[in-house]
Order: sequence, then structure tokens, then C-alpha cells
Amino acid sequence: MSKKSRRSAGIVVLGLIVALIATACGGGTSSSSGASEVKWAFSLPTSWDPVTSRTGNDINTISLAYASLTRLDENGNVEPSLAESWEYNADGTAVTFTLREGLTFTDGTPLDAEAVKAFFERGKTQEDSFLKDQLDDVVGATVVSPTEVTLNLSRPDYQIPYLVAGRTGAISSPAAAADTQKLSVWPVGAGPFKITDFVAEDHAYFVKNPDYWDAENINIESFQLSVAPDPATLVAGVQSGSIDFATLPALQAKEAEAAGLNVTVEPSLAANNVSINLNKAPFDNPKVVEAFRYAFDRQAFVDVITGGLGSKTSQPFPEGYLAFNPEIENQWSYDPEKAKSLLQEAGYGPGELTIAITAQSVATNRAELAQAQLKKIGVESTIDVVPPGSSTWQSEVYIAKNPQLATDGTIGRESPVQNLLATYGAEGIMNLSGPHASPEFVAALDLVRATPLEDPQYKPRLWAAVKAGVDQSPSNYLFSNPWIIVSNPKLKDLNILPSQVRWEGVTVS
Repeated sequence: MSKKSRRSAGIVVLGLIVALIATACGGGTSSSSGASEVKWAFSLPTSWDPVTSRTGNDINTISLAYASLTRLDENGNVEPSLAESWEYNADGTAVTFTLREGLTFTDGTPLDAEAVKAFFERGKTQEDSFLKDQLDDVVGATVVSPTEVTLNLSRPDYQIPYLVAGRTGAISSPAAAADTQKLSVWPVGAGPFKITDFVAEDHAYFVKNPDYWDAENINIESFQLSVAPDPATLVAGVQSGSIDFATLPALQAKEAEAAGLNVTVEPSLAANNVSINLNKAPFDNPKVVEAFRYAFDRQAFVDVITGGLGSKTSQPFPEGYLAFNPEIENQWSYDPEKAKSLLQEAGYGPGELTIAITAQSVATNRAELAQAQLKKIGVESTIDVVPPGSSTWQSEVYIAKNPQLATDGTIGRESPVQNLLATYGAEGIMNLSGPHASPEFVAALDLVRATPLEDPQYKPRLWAAVKAGVDQSPSNYLFSNPWIIVSNPKLKDLNILPSQVRWEGVTVS
């Protein structure tokens, strides 16, 4: 993979920090190779510190170095991880987690109740924390015993065990967190692997962590994570042995299979949309917003973008997932004639409305298809391509909320409430129309939080919240795409969950 010829001053400084850390920690070279080595071409996290990590996608790489309090199984249910059990008080305003005995971080310090308390306090108070909104209901943590810690809540919230199954519960070493700049480039957790080398924008190398609580299910001795190359070269990379495991564009699946490689298709929580900004004309006109509801042929996106492997969805959840509400799927079906009629009522004849579509450079095909479908309803458009790099997309789209319209999506969150907040909440990172959030949506979401997961009313209340979010939002979810993985045949028993890729149980022949 070619390196960028120019880097910002910040990246240069980051590289110097990493070099010093690698020298101090004995890094600088990859781990010893052998039959139990895996090379994963994916992406590097926005930060190696769970508190300052900025995207949901980061959980896949964060979880190499960190373990969370809980984790999700293949059905999306919460199961023990660092915490072997948890219990709510009578009114749901406090939840006590009981940790496993003898947990340690990779720096040798204990992972006890004090460490958990320190992590959540840092998540709530650190100036650049990206966990503040997720921990809004957590008013404090109390150490009950060395292995028991209680999260005190401002209101009943039964979603906490889900919430702490991801980055929000990926406990970092308090000793390492004394230098948060260093922690952002050199993770210190209690996960399945321990970092040995890191080069920004290029790679991270790991070795197995023998002190990981589930180490007996980790069969990989050394691990190489690298930035994925151009998608067109992925199949050749796996054939050559320079890559063992990678996420594959759907249209390359047949090429990989023909090359004798393993192609695995598994459900994911990813859902893609055309994200619309109510704060920008012409979407301040309700008639235009309504017209765009009928403008997009979802099946065409499934066929063209996912090669038929995905599925249609009108909400930020895939079909088959607990939160997926089938009752709203046909609420706004594809109807270009109705879209044209609504645009006429809004004062726009054919060719009289032009908008800008903002797209990531790696996903211009989605923007091009949206452009073609908008043309069918008489709307002209241009495509503004954001250069590669998640930080650019975040600053322009998620933070500044500059686009009129963007092709975007969510990879999901461990908690369905957390995902709804991210996509539709007033401060939601993927709500391009923020701070717009209807009172009906907020009230419906509060009711879900206050409902125990085993309560018969939990599912109908969750579905009601999903409907309220879809009704209030001008953005149109279009399709869900599964995990499509190409891998070296030597990798067996892949552990691909809807929420993330994990490495427990994976074997290397």
C-alpha cells in the first residue's frame, strides 16, 4: 500500500510518539510468524483509547486490545465478559457488576472495581471524551468491593448491560490513562491481544495476551492488523498470503470464490441511507422531504450495491434483528410519480431543483445510484466526494453537518437504544438534521429504557420507538448489507457476529 507523500504536522508528532513508545516497549518489529499468525486487512481505529474513539466501527479493532464488561452473542443477547454477572436494584436506577477474580491489564496493574470506576469517571469528565452522551444516565460509580462496582443512574435504564458490551464498557488501565495522548496510540486493556508495534495510518502488531480471561479460546499467537488496500487488490492479496482476512466488496465475492478462497456471508447490523439535512434548503420545505420519501428504489440498491446479498430496510436495523419493525417497511414505498407530484406542489417542476450529494470516496457507487434515481423524479444533482479518512468525514458531515444530502449509514451499536440515539437523537452523530428530534421520539425512547429486557412490553415499546424515529426523520434508510469476508482457507471457525468480528474460537490450520 502506498504511503501518503504528505502528512499533517499532527500525524508527524503522532508518529514520533509512537516510535518512542515502541522503543520503550520493545516494539518496532512484527511478532514472530508461524502457523498461528493472522494478517487482517481492515482499518485502524480513530483512537486506541476507548474514551476518545469516535466511530462505531472502531469496536472491531478496539476489542483486540480491550475486553468490555459484557459482550454480545451471535443472537445479539448480552453475556458475561469482564463481569461474570450483574444485578439491578428494585427500581432500575442502579446496576451492580460483579467482576471476575484476578483480572489484570497488559501493563500488569489490576482490573478491579476501582479501575472500572475510574474508567467511567474519565468517560464522563474527560474534555475530549466521545462517551459523554452514552453515559448521560450514569451519575456516578460506587465501589462495593474489590470485585463489585455499582453504576448509579439518573433514571431507570435497563439498557446498560447492552451499552457496556462495546466501546462504552471497554475498560482501560487507569495507570495508562494518566497520559491520554499516549493511550490514544498505544492501547492498554485486558483484551485477547497485547500490542507490540504501531505505525499510524499503516499497521498495528499484536501478540496473544495470556492473562485475557478467555485466553483458552484464543488460538492465535500473533496478529497483524493493517489498513486495507484498494478493494480491487484484496483477492490478489489473500491469494498471495499477504492478507489472511478482509472485508470484501459484494461484487467481488464471485471472483474470490473462483480463486478458491473462502467467502463468508453473515448477518450484520449495518444499514445504509440517504441522509437528509432539515437545516438546509430545500429540505426546510416539508413537501420536498415527503417527495424524497418516495424517490428511492430500495431493491435496486440491494441488487446493484450488494449483488443481491443484502436486504431492503426503511430503518436503521436489518430484517431479522429484534429492533426491526416490519410494520413500517411499506410506509413509503418507491413511487416516482408521487414524488414528482409532491415536488410540483412544492413549486419545483422537472429540472428546476438541483442538490449536492456528499459521498465518501470509497462509496461513490451509492451516490451515483441515488443521483440516477433522483433524475427520474426531475431532480438534478452533483456529487461532492470527501477524500479518504474517517476524520474528514466526521468533521464535514457528523460534526459540521455541512451537506444538504449525504449517502451514509450505521454499522449498528450494541444497544438498540444507543443506535436510535446515534441516528435520530438531537445530539446523534449520524443525525444530519440535528438538533431536530421530535418529543414523541424522545418519550418513546425513554419508555424503552425504563422497560426491563424480559418484560413482555419491551419489544412492542422498542418497535414504537423505531417508528417514532423513522416518522420524525427526513433521512431514508434503503438497504442492509451483510458481512462479506474473504479469508485464507487456513482460517477455520470464523467468529463473525452481527455487531462485530471477534477472534475467540478461530483456529489456524
